[in-house]
Amino acid sequence: QVQLVESGGGLVQAGASLRLSCAASGRAFSPYDMAWFRQAPGKEREFVGGISWSGKSTYYADSVKGRFTISRDNAKNTVYLQMNSLKPEDTAVYYCAAGSGGGSYSYRNRYDYWGSGTQVTVSS
Repeated sequence: QVQLVESGGGLVQAGASLRLSCAASGRAFSPYDMAWFRQAPGKEREFVGGISWSGKSTYYADSVKGRFTISRDNAKNTVYLQMNSLKPEDTAVYYCAAGSGGGSYSYRNRYDYWGSGTQVTVSS
């Protein structure tokens, strides 16, 4: 089992930055690919970004490309999501996920473990 705990969410104005963290505990963290998803009220949970176990490959949703950066520190068992130039439409609960399955990083079924989420609210 891997336990994931997100932190770093909050209320910010449009144009601001936030950095989310996801700390993993339990089983070894490094073999898992990691991702961030988000879910706005009344909407489906959507893929934001993913990173391979080595950190060498990253993937992003078109809506955040160029503004968000995903990274990981396997020594600290932590994955990060740096969010710049935030927009009101970025408002959502952000979840991190860990998995070792194949297929696209955007597929929710790829991931075996999920955190409970952290709220990000961007005011206009």
